[in-house]
Amino acid sequence: MATEIAPVKTLLTNGLTVIVLEQHDLPLVHIQALIKAGSAHDPPEKAGLANLTASLLDEGTTTRSSKQLAEQIDFIGAALEIDTSEDFTTVSMRVLKKDVGLGFTLLSDVLLHPIFPQREFERVRAQILGEIASDNDDPTRLAMKTFHQLVFPNHPYYWPVIGFEDTVSHIEWRDIQHFYTKEYLPNQTILVIVGDITVEQATGLARTHFGSWKAGPLPARPAKRPASLDKKIVRLIDKDLTQSTIVLGHGGISRTNPDFYAITVMNHILGAGGFSSRLMDTVRDKQGLVYGITSHYDARVMPGPFWVSLQTKTDTTNQAIEAVLAEIKAIRDAPVSDQELAEAKAFLIGSFPLRFDTTAKLARLLAQVEFYGLGFEYFSLYPKLIERVTKEDVQRVAKQYLNPRHYALVVVGNLTKANVRH
Repeated sequence: MATEIAPVKTLLTNGLTVIVLEQHDLPLVHIQALIKAGSAHDPPEKAGLANLTASLLDEGTTTRSSKQLAEQIDFIGAALEIDTSEDFTTVSMRVLKKDVGLGFTLLSDVLLHPIFPQREFERVRAQILGEIASDNDDPTRLAMKTFHQLVFPNHPYYWPVIGFEDTVSHIEWRDIQHFYTKEYLPNQTILVIVGDITVEQATGLARTHFGSWKAGPLPARPAKRPASLDKKIVRLIDKDLTQSTIVLGHGGISRTNPDFYAITVMNHILGAGGFSSRLMDTVRDKQGLVYGITSHYDARVMPGPFWVSLQTKTDTTNQAIEAVLAEIKAIRDAPVSDQELAEAKAFLIGSFPLRFDTTAKLARLLAQVEFYGLGFEYFSLYPKLIERVTKEDVQRVAKQYLNPRHYALVVVGNLTKANVRH
């Protein structure tokens, strides 16, 4: 049961936050470190630095080569995952209970003693540049990247997590070293341990392996709120394709916005609820314009984006855009039905436990709950806060947070045939 999730939190003397949740169903332990450094903390001229730094963590340490690291991880059937997002980087280790000591050894080695070998730096940077080039050939990724640039001018959410070709090309080896030294600090890290281990064992292992990690001055984090769009902005990208890829939206909300739960219900009804959503019902089922369509709020530390994404045949591009704008207008202009509200709430509450039905998911969610300061009562509060949302709340947040007049529109496709009028 969600309400039975009661982690134990400890703060080590070096400022490392340690969160432990015992789960003895399977002989597995998941260890996740969340470092409060993401692509939003890149210098703009070196966008992609956080991601490149994280990508090099397991390429060799002071005592192990990348090959030795990989072999030791494989030998015990463990898995190491490193991921960078806009607001943070996560380094995770899944390990069997019997190998938990070695799991901590390897994870702490990667986090505390990386050496960023010059040859691996060149190789990984070239690999990322290849990824950036291939993204430009992918209409969906190209549309999303362009959309972010329109919605977040002069803001750290402007650039993709992996950066741009020209910014990544300018990253030097010493930039990696400097970013790591400045950002990878115990007093800027949340360590979550979930699985078949006691609180005492887990906290003891955290102290042994991370206790000597030196704290440092926290990096300055100027809270920069993205500017709202004050007009419609259209960007058309010509590619000889048989269908148009469309992204339409504007700025959204931060994760700590008190309207988060009402917006979650509203957005589920609008376009996040799969086949039960209005966008799917109208644009796919009634008008036959798409195979799939979804709306999304990416709630981050600072207000992230809201967008609707879809693909349609080239000659129905204008019709599809009009249908999306009509649905955005409709959910603002009139209350949703009792049935829509009840079904959205039932789905969101019913599916909530699926977000933490594995040790990996639970560790990830616990780290984010701590990161956003939501409190451990979040697990029992979430269903209640969703249940509390009324039809009036849904219409109020739709009016406040959706704008069918001031938005960014990106269309990637055959522009001559699509003849976009918006």
